[in-house]
Amino acid sequence: MKKTVLFTAALFAVTAASAQTGEITSNRGENWLSQDGDWAITFDAAPLLNYAGNLFNNGSNSNVMSMNNMISSRGYQYLGQDDGNALGVGGVVIGGKKLIDANTAYRGQIRLGFGSHKETNLTDDVTSTTNPPAQVDDVTKYNFMGIDLGIGLEKRVGSTRVVGVYGAMFDIGFGSAKKTNEYGNALTATNPGTRITEEKMGSTMGLGLRAFAGIEWFCAPKISLGAEYTWGVTMSSTGHGTTTQESFVNNSVTSTSTDGGTKLNDFGIDTGVSGASIGVNFYFQ
Repeated sequence: MKKTVLFTAALFAVTAASAQTGEITSNRGENWLSQDGDWAITFDAAPLLNYAGNLFNNGSNSNVMSMNNMISSRGYQYLGQDDGNALGVGGVVIGGKKLIDANTAYRGQIRLGFGSHKETNLTDDVTSTTNPPAQVDDVTKYNFMGIDLGIGLEKRVGSTRVVGVYGAMFDIGFGSAKKTNEYGNALTATNPGTRITEEKMGSTMGLGLRAFAGIEWFCAPKISLGAEYTWGVTMSSTGHGTTTQESFVNNSVTSTSTDGGTKLNDFGIDTGVSGASIGVNFYFQ
């Protein structure tokens, strides 16, 4: 809802600005607009807008599900985390453009996310003879990887500071997650048992194809604010996971791995399947 309001506000603002000026150069003669052959780097403005919005709504947050953060969220949930912040991985995608003529540009995007989280708990040393007993560390480690790559074609309409854009993007994403347990007490005849040493989420793969339409407002020479809505399809699949456990059997420690968990498949076609997006574009030769 927040992004919808921001998108509508952006449309109103740039329309008003466009009505006030037909100039496409600055007072120093600088060209405000992008030109043939220009490159552009696009940064997602959503994190800054969400932060600003949270200042006025007591810190609550609203996330729009996209293919790349769907893969991320699945990994976090598997690892028992509420969200990606615990693993230090966000869903921000960095994009780029290459203008091949005044009305056409190639678009690309990339997200490489890697995260880890470590928890250490003290537990009594089963071999300790002191009172109170000495303690050892039980360590739990979480690891996550998420990759999203996209490529597309953009068409541009207009030659004023407000430019309409539309086109299509294809995305592919991969994700994996793993949890490992390291125990301070070894399994022995006096400390037998069975315990989990590793849990792996089945690898996730996602595909997305979306159409987009929106506007760019050149607020400064070679710098524009963009706002877009999308419509498209996403598909993702996650395989069965693997659990490894160790046991003390016949006076020795044995390790076994079993496949299990739920295999997941998702499919969706919807307006805004990747959310309304607001970005900042920096153009250069």
